[in-house]
Amino acid sequence: MNAQRVIEVENLNKSFGDNHVLRNFNLQLMRGQSLAILGKSGSGKSVLIKCIIRLLDADEGSIEVLNQNIGDLSREELDVLRARVGFLFQSNALYDSMTVRENLEFPLRRHWGEEQREWGTERAILEALADVGLEHTIDMMPAELSGGMRKRVALARTLILRPEIILYDEPTTGLDPVTAREISHLMVDVQKKYNSSSIIISHDMNCIDITANRVIMLIEGTRYAEDTFDNLQQSRDQRIKEFFN
Repeated sequence: MNAQRVIEVENLNKSFGDNHVLRNFNLQLMRGQSLAILGKSGSGKSVLIKCIIRLLDADEGSIEVLNQNIGDLSREELDVLRARVGFLFQSNALYDSMTVRENLEFPLRRHWGEEQREWGTERAILEALADVGLEHTIDMMPAELSGGMRKRVALARTLILRPEIILYDEPTTGLDPVTAREISHLMVDVQKKYNSSSIIISHDMNCIDITANRVIMLIEGTRYAEDTFDNLQQSRDQRIKEFFN
């Protein structure tokens, strides 16, 4: 694995009133690495990844993404950086009134120039759908798709700009165990194909086991522990054992 650092979070603090969600939180993500964040509901996992792409502003600390301090970026600069970072929302966030094709065109219209769109749109859409095994859905509506298929289309839309980093927010929530496992293996395949890096927020221990090189335990807003899934699973620390029982 290339040891190049693609995300560095240092001493991140984020509070909502008296609720201190993140306390001096630190994180490093290397190129080609898949890092899972494991914590209880409300522990700050989703807040963390929203801070990383500045959907939320941190109270204190610094965040560097692809060697850029996101706190220093203008709105235009931040928009350019976000095109290099894919975000797969828990809700899939597909537009119900648009076909699969139109959903995938949406980020291209926003980030590609007219000439690039003219010659590359159809090819990019077909390749993204091929990556998730759903070329035949190109003219279907989201309502015609199963939950697993919608998740795959959402992943295709995330992939279409070839992001260097992908942030996954509960990628298998609401899926049956077989489909969840398929999505988890698909995430691994995508990462290998594009040599992307990823941060995965998940309660699904099977997903984390399949996808993650390393796992951070987020407890009471702090990075309580970081190790491989197998090592954490064998930990004798009672607070860590709670997640594996």
